[in-house]
Amino acid sequence: MEEKLETVKKMLEKHGQEHLLTFYDRLSQEKQNQLLDEILTTDFKQIEELYEETKEKPNFEDVKLEPIAYLEKAKLPKKQLDKLTALGEDAIRHGKLAIVTMAGGQGTRLGHPGPKGTFDLGLSSHKSIFEILCDGIKRASEKYNVTIPWYLMTSDANNDETINFFEKNNYFGYPKSAVSFFKQGKLPMLDINGKILLDENGMIMQAADGHGGIFEAMRKNGIFYQMKEQGIEWVYIGGVDNVLAKMVDPVLTGLAIDEKTLIAGKSVVKANPQEKVGVFCKKDGKPSVIEYSEISKELAEARDENGELLYGESHILCNQFNLEILEKISTNRLPYHVAFKKASYLDANGNLVKPSEPNAYKFEAFLFDAFSMVDDMSILRVKREEEFAPVKNAEGVDSPETARELYKKFHNIENL
Repeated sequence: MEEKLETVKKMLEKHGQEHLLTFYDRLSQEKQNQLLDEILTTDFKQIEELYEETKEKPNFEDVKLEPIAYLEKAKLPKKQLDKLTALGEDAIRHGKLAIVTMAGGQGTRLGHPGPKGTFDLGLSSHKSIFEILCDGIKRASEKYNVTIPWYLMTSDANNDETINFFEKNNYFGYPKSAVSFFKQGKLPMLDINGKILLDENGMIMQAADGHGGIFEAMRKNGIFYQMKEQGIEWVYIGGVDNVLAKMVDPVLTGLAIDEKTLIAGKSVVKANPQEKVGVFCKKDGKPSVIEYSEISKELAEARDENGELLYGESHILCNQFNLEILEKISTNRLPYHVAFKKASYLDANGNLVKPSEPNAYKFEAFLFDAFSMVDDMSILRVKREEEFAPVKNAEGVDSPETARELYKKFHNIENL
């Protein structure tokens, strides 16, 4: 232990982060060991590079933006729809599809104390979001006579609680052997001077590394190896909070197979030009998503000859990847985006400081930054009322109330 401590001290001195051991002597031996391990496995060079990037303003002036081609599911000719459906159903029946749900978040914004997936949507059946998603997988498994593997990406904050919830609910009647859990990656949070913050326990303050961290997390947890052994070729990746997500969609799978693309995504039409959503586009000739904060008012409002928004395909975090491209993405680190947040921390005197203003940099990778690793991807426009009912806010837009109404209307139920 002493030798380990000396190694850590030298490492911290080299990178100007000696304060990380300020409260080392107060920790239990187990926590001391954990802290040393965390420091030894921290990529300080990466942290320094990320801090330098906080000083740079993103520049989109020299980026060439173009609309991206898409197919609208509701307007496909019957012959084409039948062809895509048959292609997709064949792949699904032969066990070539797996589902990954990103479920690392807590239900804090909903006023819910546990993992977001455990939130009761307010139906008379009292089904949680997890059970609602599982219902869709069960229906598809029965329809195609195949057990579809379901992977859930949790976080340090909610992993144990999520697994316990599945155990307590007997995996909602789905085979336990088909459900797997793995944890999301983390990155330290920094103050305005580039120093790593300590949390209230005197440990490194870390935050989840964004949904773009899923690729690396899958690789580190051996998920690709498991999928290869099962003969998986296509992987649907989506968020936990969309209760109308159609995760097993033969049309989406068939579209990617037919167009010979390695990535496919679903879109819904923007509600209006000012809606705060990222939209699919071509950025410097590569498929991408541009955030609402990055696009000019002129481009956001631009329309084609049919009156459709040129940049109207909202990215709804419902994407499907070929296993081959997933592995490639996982070995190429995606860029990190910086967010300036409020974070409570221990100061040099051991006092817990609760700031009233943002004080800390958090770094996140975005899943859609992986799209630029292919020359083209397939986009399937779907109907919002059929496939997009997110649960994000306690009230108003994208709240349990709006999601519940969309869910009930779609399933044609009065009191389920």
